[in-house]
Order: sequence, then C-alpha cells, then structure tokens
Amino acid sequence: MIDKLLPEAVVVEAYGEEGVREFGDAPLHPEEEVFVARAVLKRRREFALVRSCARHAMDKLGVPPQPVLPGERGAPRWPEGLTGSMTHCEGYGAAALARTAELASLGIDAEPHEPLPEGVLPVVALPAETERLRRLDGERPGICWDRLLFSAKESVYKAWFPLTRKWLDFSEADIDLHPGPATDAATVTAAQGTFRARLLVPGPLVGGRRLTHFDGRWTVEHGLAATVIAVPPAGSR
Repeated sequence: MIDKLLPEAVVVEAYGEEGVREFGDAPLHPEEEVFVARAVLKRRREFALVRSCARHAMDKLGVPPQPVLPGERGAPRWPEGLTGSMTHCEGYGAAALARTAELASLGIDAEPHEPLPEGVLPVVALPAETERLRRLDGERPGICWDRLLFSAKESVYKAWFPLTRKWLDFSEADIDLHPGPATDAATVTAAQGTFRARLLVPGPLVGGRRLTHFDGRWTVEHGLAATVIAVPPAGSR
C-alpha cells in the first residue's frame, strides 16, 4: 500500500497487508530489548515486527541488518548513509528506507480508516484546516478526512525531525489535502490523493535551500489511511 506512494528509490517492507510477508514472532536484538523490557505484549510485538521490516529493507539496500534503536524524541537511528521512517497501527506496520544520496528525509504513517476520537481534531487542526475538512466532507463523503489530516501531520513530523532535530507542533504546519479522481462516494473502498504541508515556522535547510513546505501523497484502502512524504536531496527541484 505505502510502497505505491513512494519513489522507486525507496524500499518498503510491510506486515499485515494482504499479499505481503508475515514475519511471525520477529526476534529483537539485545540492544532493542532494553526499550521494551517492561512493555505489554502488544507493544513488544509491534516494536519487533516493524524493526524486522526495517532489517529486511536494509538487506535489500545492501546494508547489513542491524538494531534500530530509538534516538532523540524516539526517532529511529538509521545506519550511516540511510534515511527512513516506520509506522504501525492495529494489524499493520511498515518501514521505508532509502539512501541519503536519493532522498534527504522520509515520513510515513498509517492509521485505521475511521474518524478520530472525539476531542482530538480541535487539538491537532488549525481553523483553516477544519474549514477545509468540512468542505471535503461535503464533496467527498465516505473518506475520514480528519484521520487523513492527523496522519499527514504525523508524516510531516517524521520527515521534519531528522532534518532539524527540533520539535514541530501540530499548529506549525498547515495541511491542505487534495483528493484524486472522484469515486462512487457510497461505496468508497479505495481512494488516493496528494497534500501540501506549508511550514509556519522556518523550515529546514537542505543543500543550502530553506524549505517552506513538504509535498506528500495519501491513500485509503484495506481499512487503512496512509500518508507519505519523500523529501528530495540537495540539488533536486
């Protein structure tokens, strides 16, 4: 699912999606065990499975599989020369990796395709975003636009942090979701589109050029909503 949204240079490994590998009880490296030693079984399994995905992706890139340890603010620490992102939700997880010569940064996120819990949207959405969601709900019912907005904000942060090493609040990026070609709204099972995240604080410098926005893509299928951002390397336009 996520792999269809990303450039060819990105290697994606996933579990839980129809037609993709099942990793079973993926083993953890001893260094990783420390971070989930007291976690409940569900958390341990998700932590292990998504790292197994990451190691399979490393192998495909010709990099010896190795531990993926949480670093500052929980961001995964990737081997030298790689950039990547991981995501997991109920029944699904994925890791996306690329060489830093091909991409400056990556952000991926997957969520259940269902409305956000009550009270969450006012916390994460700007007034302008809320107004655009109302319009999208009217034009394209059947898609949980609030959940897509939340997912896009998660992907923005995952792409932002490796480039800045700074926190980015929900209110510091303005997301504009764009739907793809219309489908029968009464029977929506899959849909795709794009989005732009306008940064409301000074953006990261990539190759001496300050970014003012991130462009991304989204999809809804198999009961999931997913978003991705792939930041081009220095010198790309």
